[in-house]
Amino acid sequence: MLLKLAGYGFLRICLDFLPDGSNFFTPLIFTFSILSIIYASFTTLRQIDLKAIVAYGSVGHIAVATIGLFSNTIQGIEGGILVILAHGLVSPALFICVGILYDKFHTRTIKYFRGLVIKMPIFTLFFFLFTLANIGTPLTANFLGEFLCLTGAFQQNPILTFFGSLGIILSAAYSIWLYNRISFGAQSIYLKSIEDLNRREFFLLLPLLFLITLFGLFPNLILNSLHLAISNLLFN
Repeated sequence: MLLKLAGYGFLRICLDFLPDGSNFFTPLIFTFSILSIIYASFTTLRQIDLKAIVAYGSVGHIAVATIGLFSNTIQGIEGGILVILAHGLVSPALFICVGILYDKFHTRTIKYFRGLVIKMPIFTLFFFLFTLANIGTPLTANFLGEFLCLTGAFQQNPILTFFGSLGIILSAAYSIWLYNRISFGAQSIYLKSIEDLNRREFFLLLPLLFLITLFGLFPNLILNSLHLAISNLLFN
């Protein structure tokens, strides 16, 4: 939550009250954001705790949003806001998935999870869809947000934007590795008496999946209300 709150602070304070200073320090902010994306992604690949992987992975996504917010373009700022909102849906969904596993296994260490698709097919389907959203797959709000962020940043600094786009590849690396590691392979001995999602867990995840897909298919539900405000922010 604090990561998204920082994005709101950038919008309300840095870009609104200090536009010239924000524009002047844009290359520095881009550089720090790119370093955050790369460092956080490689750190995530080294984690063995499911909750830590979701948490560290969030750093890279918000760094992409920061690049968009400081791009000084309408596309970039709208993309940054969309990434923040989309991540506010995907991240809780992944944390809920981790919490479900912890309730059933009483551990978050990756080495104890293997072959979940055998006993928990509905859970692995939800986890797969949220993993795709976290990567930024088309038809999800994350894809449109990151695309707009990089489009706006490319107009400001193409070279730094190229390195910033590495976050997409690195995000896919640790997300797919995590999903493959816990979902497939020989069944773990800890799975013998494990049941799939119950009704409460199912209806916790379903609305989040619906909203992620809805905003991915109809992003103007959010963006239409932003055009005028962002235009005034940039050109007034």
